[in-house]
Amino acid sequence: MHVSTVGVNHSTAPIVLREKLTINSVKLPDSLQLLRHHVAHGIILSTCNRTEVYAVDSYPSEQANIDFLKAWAGIPDMDLLPYIYTYRDEATFEHLFHVASGLDSMVIGEFEVLGQVKQALEAAEKTGMVNLPLRNLFRSAIRTGRRVRRETGISKNALSISSVAVTLAQGIIGDLNDRRILVIGAGEAGRLVASAARKRGVSQIVIYNRSRERALALAETLGTTMVASGTLTEELAAADIAISCTAAPHLVLKGYQVEEVMRARPDRPLVIIDIAVPRDVAPEVRQLSNVFLYNIDDLTEVCDLNRNQREQESQEAMEIIQDEVAKFTAWWQALEVRPIIATLVKKADNIRRAQLAMTLKKLPKLTDEEQNSLEAMTEAIVTKVLNDPIQYLKKNTANNKDYAHMVSELFRLKGSNRYDE
Repeated sequence: MHVSTVGVNHSTAPIVLREKLTINSVKLPDSLQLLRHHVAHGIILSTCNRTEVYAVDSYPSEQANIDFLKAWAGIPDMDLLPYIYTYRDEATFEHLFHVASGLDSMVIGEFEVLGQVKQALEAAEKTGMVNLPLRNLFRSAIRTGRRVRRETGISKNALSISSVAVTLAQGIIGDLNDRRILVIGAGEAGRLVASAARKRGVSQIVIYNRSRERALALAETLGTTMVASGTLTEELAAADIAISCTAAPHLVLKGYQVEEVMRARPDRPLVIIDIAVPRDVAPEVRQLSNVFLYNIDDLTEVCDLNRNQREQESQEAMEIIQDEVAKFTAWWQALEVRPIIATLVKKADNIRRAQLAMTLKKLPKLTDEEQNSLEAMTEAIVTKVLNDPIQYLKKNTANNKDYAHMVSELFRLKGSNRYDE
C-alpha cells in the first residue's frame, strides 16, 4: 500500500497556473467525482495558495494524480510538470503534517489551513473517496496541527494573507489613518482585511459585495465599517486603496472599468491589492498610469519577514511534527501487514477446526468439558506457532517489504491485500 501526493503551491508555481488549478468549495464535489476515474481513494486539498491530491493505492499513483490535474484544468504536461511536486509514503505524512501545522503556508502559523484540511477530508468522506488509511492520515495531520498551535507560539498573534495585504498597503502609502480603504468581498478574507485595517487605525473602511445583505452583516459585526452605496466603479473612484478578496471564478475588475475610474482622478494614485485566487483584477490594470496593482505573489517580502520572526517557534513545531510522523508511520507499517496477518490467522484457524473435527469423530464421545479443553489446547498451539512470525512481520515490514509478500506466497494466502474501509 502506498500514499502519494501531487501538488502545486505558492513556492513552486506562479499564480497564472495556480488559479487554473484552484478548486473552490462549489466545484469540489465535481472534482472528486472526476478524481474517482483516476484513483480508488483520494482527497483534494485546495486553498488560495495550493492545490494537492492525496491518493492511496496498492501501487504508487503519482501519475494518476497528475492525470487528474491535467484533466481538471485542461492543461498539457509541458505547462504543468515543471511546477509540480510529488511525495510518497513517509514523505507524504511529513508534508501533510507541515501543511496542517501552518509551516508550509505563505504566512507561517496562519490558522485557516487547519480548517481547510478538515474540510477537504469531510468533502471526500461525503463522496465515498476515503478509506481507513487516508482517513487516519488526515485525522493525524489535524491532531498534529492542533498540537503545534497548542504547544508552541507559532500562531500567537498570527498573521493572515488578509492582514499581510494591509501591511503591504501601509508600506506603499504610509499612514493609513486618513485613507479610504475599499474591501471587495464580504467573506472570511474580507472580514480579516477589514479587521486588520481597523486595528491599523483606518476609519474609512467600505465593504463592497455582490450581496448587499452579506456586506451589511459583516459591517455590523465589525462595527466601524461602511457598506458601499454606489456601484463598484463609483466606490473605487473614492478609494485610496482597494483590497479584493472574493471567491468569484471570473474577473471582478476589468481593465476598462479601472481606466474609467482613473479618467475621473488622473492625478490621484490608486493602490489595488488582489489577494484572490483566481484573480479578481485583470492583469493589464497594472499598465494604467497612477495605478499600482499587486497580487498575492507580491506579498513575499512581508511573508519572509514573518517567517524569520517565527524561526524559533518553527523549530519547536518541527520537533512535534517529527514525533507525530513517527507515531503515524508505526501505525501505517502495522496496517501494511494487518490484512496478511488476518488472512494467515484465519487460514490457520480453519485448518485447526477441520483437523479437530476429524479427530473428534475418531474418538469416543467426550464430555463438553473435555471437548472445550481440546478446543482450547488446539487454539493455544496455533497462537503460539504464529506468534513469532506475526511479531516479526510487524517489526520488519518497514525495512523489507518483501517479508509480507514472502509470507503471503509461503502460506498461499488469498485476499490478503485489502484494508478496512
